[in-house]
Amino acid sequence: MSTVALALPLELEDSISMQLARHGFELSIRCSSGDDLASQVSRTAPDLAIVAASPRYLNDRLMVEADAAGVRIIALVSSDAERRYSASLGLLEVVASDAEWSEIEMLLTGNPGDSEPIAESRNGTVIAVWGPAGAPGRTSIAVCLAAELAASGATVVVADVDTHNGSLAPALGMLDEAPGFAAACRLAGADALTQGELERIGQRYLTARGSFWVLTGIGRPSRWPELSGERVTAAIAACRDWVDYTILDTGASLENDEEISSDLFAPRRNGATIAALHAADEVVAVGAADPVGLSRFLRAHVDLLETIDTDRVTVLMNKVRASAIGPGASGQVCQTLKRFGGISNPVLVPHDQLGFDAAILTGHTLVDVAPKSPARAAIAGFVREHLLPQPEPIAHRSWWRRSRVRRRNAAVSA
Repeated sequence: MSTVALALPLELEDSISMQLARHGFELSIRCSSGDDLASQVSRTAPDLAIVAASPRYLNDRLMVEADAAGVRIIALVSSDAERRYSASLGLLEVVASDAEWSEIEMLLTGNPGDSEPIAESRNGTVIAVWGPAGAPGRTSIAVCLAAELAASGATVVVADVDTHNGSLAPALGMLDEAPGFAAACRLAGADALTQGELERIGQRYLTARGSFWVLTGIGRPSRWPELSGERVTAAIAACRDWVDYTILDTGASLENDEEISSDLFAPRRNGATIAALHAADEVVAVGAADPVGLSRFLRAHVDLLETIDTDRVTVLMNKVRASAIGPGASGQVCQTLKRFGGISNPVLVPHDQLGFDAAILTGHTLVDVAPKSPARAAIAGFVREHLLPQPEPIAHRSWWRRSRVRRRNAAVSA
């Protein structure tokens, strides 16, 4: 028998409690607010909680406490505003407050573990885009990589994993009321993240050149505990089976100072970024090609190499321009990276302020607004040469044809 906790207005509480008793559910506790339920959920440990989708009965604290105790929350909504509010908290298990009991019971009895699995296991590629603090262009590069891969015909999702300053949604002109990646992490923590759920919580960037999925980030940095390392790893694994390429826009900080704590099992602020880097097949380390940006990158690059294997890292220097470096900017950047960081053959992206400004102004990608941009050309070349599958060599066929021609010529001469 499932135990259910309630945090509802009095009129809803009476009708719901009667239906619960009639259909074999055990009523655990009744609470007058979300804070009241949050303070008791770990002690009483109900299987489910039914709450009203208003700030009094549903808030961040309740979501965090329920997640920690493994309690599913179902929200009763009475208006579009309440539906948007629940979505802004990453809660997608909602039902109308005046719905038939059969609809509510379907959510109560539905076992997330029994959801349909992802239909096709793609074993896709995961690419994490990382860079130090100081706006080197992590989000811009992540969006460009997603756009180029989508333009090649691949299925792509780009996810905002930054727990400090998520910016993927505004960069693409999307609303971030419902944080898609946080919702994916919550479902993954309940072993309920299926392809259908990913398509439901994801937003679609549509363009004639190549569309891709977007999982927006958390709207408020205070919600970072929702992106624990274990959940992020599970969500990335589900994305790997969903699409051909998963692009992760990560945070900058790799510090682990918060681990100096008496609670070794508490969530870590930078755990999402570190988990994303460990799960990635390829890591694109982005730096800004100016004196300050190079200094920041070289210092942070040491921490990156202590976090993950060096053979998975490709260095990409963004905003390469002579006005900040001097004549021969590309050569100077390569020489500096080689001398002070031992970094060879970085990818160099020319500075295109007008192109990126047009992209951010319209909420589109550089592929759409400036297809002939030199920055776009450099990124497209990197995608084509390093990320997309390379065609099989056909040299043996050419050799066979040349040999046949030589034998035929020799026969004619004879």
